[in-house]
Amino acid sequence: MGDKPSSGEILGIPYNFDRPSLGRLLSSYWQPDKGMLVEKPFGIGYTLNLANWRSWVVLAVAGGLYWQQKGSETTGTGSSESESEGAGPVEVIVDDD
Repeated sequence: MGDKPSSGEILGIPYNFDRPSLGRLLSSYWQPDKGMLVEKPFGIGYTLNLANWRSWVVLAVAGGLYWQQKGSETTGTGSSESESEGAGPVEVIVDDD
């Protein structure tokens, strides 16, 4: 048996299982000449290129949604626990004509 390659592509998705160096980790997340997605420095798939402005928009939207979700959990908007605790069984009558 031969050695298995530690980097390459499977069905168009890149993978890299070489031990990453600090320089390779830092340079993989900041590539000004590339698009929004770049190959991950370790593992399978793609990651955000922080040198591209679109990546910052994605991070801002994700952070805003996370902040909004955390805020709604603490204020109790939506269905609160007190409403669901006070509700008893519900009888549903179906009329078969």
